[in-house]
Amino acid sequence: MIHSFFEELSTELQNGVNEKGHPFRFITMATVGNETIARLRTVVLREITEDLRITVYTDSRTQKMKHIAQNNQVSFLLYHPEKMLQLKVEGTAQIVTNTERLKTTWQTIQPNSRKDYITQTTPGSLIKNPDNVEYIEEKNYFSIIDITPTKIEYLKLKRPNHIRALFKNVDNSWNGEFLVP
Repeated sequence: MIHSFFEELSTELQNGVNEKGHPFRFITMATVGNETIARLRTVVLREITEDLRITVYTDSRTQKMKHIAQNNQVSFLLYHPEKMLQLKVEGTAQIVTNTERLKTTWQTIQPNSRKDYITQTTPGSLIKNPDNVEYIEEKNYFSIIDITPTKIEYLKLKRPNHIRALFKNVDNSWNGEFLVP
């Protein structure tokens, strides 16, 4: 029985990548770094593998990259309003250093979207006018982050009973157990 809930969450994560407009396309990512407070931001779910490795893209100069270098434990929050399904994912982030993968992936990014990774100044820097952001063409700051999930908490809000389950990745095998909602 618990296996069917894991199948649902796996399918919905895949749909977040493959279906335009799916609620899991834009997800909330939390990092901590050396600070005492978690920092949240929305990221785009770019890839998900069969074993549920999550991939997101970012500019290499962002705070999330600094945080991951200090503490590679991250978490995600995903919510599907129509299905009343919430997933909380915890995992270990790895910054991709494979230059061939970075180069190949960069070539698949639409020219207009490449602007997100070629600003003259670091993301989060103060500017006087958002229409005057300067871009550089000869260099990019494109980075890929892979996250290997260690835990996924599933919560389905429904009547007569909410369903909550915790899945843990132990030795590359997912084991689940129900929790009180």
